[in-house]
Amino acid sequence: MQNPHDHFELHNYPNGLRLITVPMEHTESVTVLVMVATGSRYEAKEINGISHFLEHMMFKGTTKRPKVSEISLELDSIGAEYNAFTSKEYTGYYVKCAAEKLDTAVDVISDIFLNSKLDAQEIEKEKGVVIEELNMYLDTPTRYVHDIFEELLYGDQPLGWQVVGTKEVLYRLRRDDFKRYFDTHYFDKNTVIAVAGRIETPKTKNLIQNSFAGIRDSNRLEALAVKEAQDRPTLRVFNKKTDQTHYALGFRAFSYFDDRHETANLMSLILGGGMSSRLWQEFREKRGMAYYVRALNETYADSGYFGINAGVDNGRLEEALEVSLGQCRRLAEEKIPEAEIKKAKDYARGKMAISLESSDDLASFYADQELLKHEVMTPEQRLARLEKVTADDVQAVAKEIFRPERLNLALIGPFEENDAAINKIIESW
Repeated sequence: MQNPHDHFELHNYPNGLRLITVPMEHTESVTVLVMVATGSRYEAKEINGISHFLEHMMFKGTTKRPKVSEISLELDSIGAEYNAFTSKEYTGYYVKCAAEKLDTAVDVISDIFLNSKLDAQEIEKEKGVVIEELNMYLDTPTRYVHDIFEELLYGDQPLGWQVVGTKEVLYRLRRDDFKRYFDTHYFDKNTVIAVAGRIETPKTKNLIQNSFAGIRDSNRLEALAVKEAQDRPTLRVFNKKTDQTHYALGFRAFSYFDDRHETANLMSLILGGGMSSRLWQEFREKRGMAYYVRALNETYADSGYFGINAGVDNGRLEEALEVSLGQCRRLAEEKIPEAEIKKAKDYARGKMAISLESSDDLASFYADQELLKHEVMTPEQRLARLEKVTADDVQAVAKEIFRPERLNLALIGPFEENDAAINKIIESW
């Protein structure tokens, strides 16, 4: 997995800010990643989308670098890669650059975090950019079907809202909204910083402490607990004239604090991990029915679901749903052969090794854990948990979650929610 000389260290500063350092001997790069425990599920409905919009505004000038182009010019001048991302439970900002430019990277990213101007004129200008991003998602069914599915699953509560928000809300947001949200969500105890690459840990600790000395102070935020209630299969259709139907079929499952989510992770690999997986073989090799088909185990702090996504010809939707549900039923009814269990575990090990080759991958791997779970494990420790999953565990979890009262289906295509054939398939499960 990691080089045996590599290790991580978690450092807690007196104010509650946390730093993870990950020295890497065999790289010339360094990544500085700042993660904040906030996202769309921390928002009120009247400001839904502000977490993501604020992420855009953080690159639009600071009191130290007041011109809009100064931040990008400075980072481009050192050949850095830099960006930001927002989800329902976290927001992150990173700079990846040559190791000798670490001081510059930290200076810029700390300035963004502490001193962003949030200029009113720039906010109005950026609305056009954010709304076009929203339009792009609406025109991308492989992504938008995921949003529709979570709206179906969680309804009108923060976990069911879109991360990017709605046009109506985005148009109404003003500078005061951004400033208030910035000041009340971006602070010491709500933040984890990870620095990975060719670094010296003691020097990096001092650099972060000095650079973030002016960080705002407050108590850690808690998101509203999600409410879930379901007693029968549900369907949500986004009617659209398309040549292909994209669907998300899923069952309510587990949070990332539930030990059973490791079993669900392994199940997703058995069904959708690589070209030899069950779904790939059924959909592509045997039937030529889809270009993409995948299985996923999505987890949040207090909820989660196990899903299957695919895009198929409109005329083959019923067949695709029958095959998808049939594979779920098979997991519950038939014990997985040991060879297939081993293959899935080996697949996970190989994929993790590949995914953690660079400094940005490692920074994210460690920061995500500390921010979301307050528990940091090495890749080997993570894999050891997966190794303990047995065929009996898989069958038991499959029997538990693959039940009618947990089943949900969202799709984009030329269909109606009262389509008799689709309703018959899910209601007869």
